[in-house]
Amino acid sequence: MVHQMMATKISPAPRASSSSNVMVRVLAWCAMAAIVGMLAACGSVPLQEPTPVETPRGAAPPAAAVVPGTLAQPRARWVPVPWAELPGWGQDNLFEAWNAWIKSCEKPQAPLASLCSEVRRLSIGTPDEQRAWVQQRLQPYRVETLQGEATGLLTSYFEPVIEASRVPTAAFTVPLYQPPATLAQRKPWYTRQEIDTLPEAQAALKGRALAYMADPVDALVLQIQGSGRVRITQADGSQRWVRLAYAGTNDQPYRSVGRWLLDQGLVKDASWPGIKAWLAQNPGRQQELLWSNPRVVFFKEETLSDLEAGFGPRGAQGVALTPGRSIAVDPGSIPYGTPVWLASPGPQTSLQKLVLAQDTGSAIAGAVRADYFAGWGAEAGDLAGRLRQPLQMWVLWPK
Repeated sequence: MVHQMMATKISPAPRASSSSNVMVRVLAWCAMAAIVGMLAACGSVPLQEPTPVETPRGAAPPAAAVVPGTLAQPRARWVPVPWAELPGWGQDNLFEAWNAWIKSCEKPQAPLASLCSEVRRLSIGTPDEQRAWVQQRLQPYRVETLQGEATGLLTSYFEPVIEASRVPTAAFTVPLYQPPATLAQRKPWYTRQEIDTLPEAQAALKGRALAYMADPVDALVLQIQGSGRVRITQADGSQRWVRLAYAGTNDQPYRSVGRWLLDQGLVKDASWPGIKAWLAQNPGRQQELLWSNPRVVFFKEETLSDLEAGFGPRGAQGVALTPGRSIAVDPGSIPYGTPVWLASPGPQTSLQKLVLAQDTGSAIAGAVRADYFAGWGAEAGDLAGRLRQPLQMWVLWPK
């Protein structure tokens, strides 16, 4: 899923490098506290096996010295380190991460695919057996920018839980669309404002609404996250749970409504509660705020069985995300399916744990940059809305 991020404070947040997505209407506005990462399913990028970094004779030296054994990725370099460098290694409950690893093995790519039979066998192993196997079969590499910076930015995203109606009613008037038949005929397609105002855009979307929501700002949150768990009330009054998953966009640029407010000096804290407070004071400017983001996300409806409800939506790797154990990354820095040791100290939470790179996002760019999948519902939304703190990562790559 490709998701988007929104600025939340005037004070600058840590940069990704030195240069550098249930059960009642958003469960309360708490889930709306989610700042917004953005989940939107994206096709997998072919896995590239890292190549050794070489400095040609006569070439200018890199910005930082290259350690022997360093591996290169298009937008990062991996520096080999001893296991002792990984903070908290030996204290994590690897069993939780193992479930996510097994999910990655549903769509493995070389050279990680060669490990999958052993990963499945060790799903019933003890934590000590799992940890010993990891250390025997994998080598940790510190992820750095091409200039040698090892500290970046961690944010978070989640899957909203919302209520909707299959047909428009007096209370549910905001449509959620599946892709229009003419989407490929016009690049980019109509903007959000044009979709709301132009007869030709509205004609192209006639009959394409999957469901209707009550609040246009709630609908915007769903689009930014890219996926949501939806309790739909049918025309006959019956209800069913489904997942609305990312199916495409209008190919317009994403613009953060929080950044729009900050740039105009209208708020100092552009979290969702702050945005809602501003809208309560300025209801006449709601449409203006919504139209400041021209991008619209289209959805497809998926089943949500009891089994499927235990996992998140499918990420860019094509496998279901695991709360607390899946991250979105820049695939130019870390290939999909890679196990990653993540360390992030901060006021919201302190994380030292094994995660799997299984997703990406339009704002997830750079070597040391990740978006942490918090899960679904109010608690996950609250964490996603607040998490913005320093990050270090170590990829665990086959020896």
